[in-house]
Amino acid sequence: MARPKVVVQKRKILGRKVKQLRREGILPANLFGKKIKSQTLQVNQKDFLKVFDKAGETGLVDLVIDKQKVRPVLISNVQVDPVTDDPLHVNFHQVNLKEKTVAAVEISLVGKSPAVEKEEGVLVQTLSEVEVEALPANLPDHLEIDVSLLKAVNDAVRVKDLKVGKGVEIKAEANEIVAKISALTKEEEVVPQETEAEGEEAGAEEKAESEEGKEVKEKKEGKEEKKEEKKEPETQKSSK
Repeated sequence: MARPKVVVQKRKILGRKVKQLRREGILPANLFGKKIKSQTLQVNQKDFLKVFDKAGETGLVDLVIDKQKVRPVLISNVQVDPVTDDPLHVNFHQVNLKEKTVAAVEISLVGKSPAVEKEEGVLVQTLSEVEVEALPANLPDHLEIDVSLLKAVNDAVRVKDLKVGKGVEIKAEANEIVAKISALTKEEEVVPQETEAEGEEAGAEEKAESEEGKEVKEKKEGKEEKKEEKKEPETQKSSK
């Protein structure tokens, strides 16, 4: 099967001026590798994305610089804009097809966990990629791990459970956890709390009721005093 090919050019624009290249749809790039001189490059962004969609970071790509001979490379360290997800810069790692190299490979979870199906726990992936060492042509595009083995809370699958092809070595601790079942957290009952506006409104009502009660009380006391005043002359008159 033919490898994807990408044509690039040598880049003379450096530093902050590369923003102009990006506005023109040109992606800044660099080439590096063992026993070769690093080079600053540029590549059409659309052409690069087409190749990257096929190869990812572990698939071999044929790189052509200004019609020179083909170089086998791996796409490495793609920097993206955090807002638009557009690529900002990319490195091409030239490799020797007869020498092993190290690359980060994505870990995919397959299958269904009985613990999750029974709603006894939640599946947590603690390791999303792992470094592997292999000949460039043998690098896997991803690794899979079966989570159907996770049947109870605290069950875990580890790096040693990953299956790799012959000649591929995983460069990570064998007992490092890839995914596990964590206990469900108890949902706390949420007690509705009055908003600040509601609190102020309630306070205003209480104050109004208090003022109204005070006013009624004062009026009542005033009436009683008047009644007492009216009664007093009558008492004096009767005594005479």
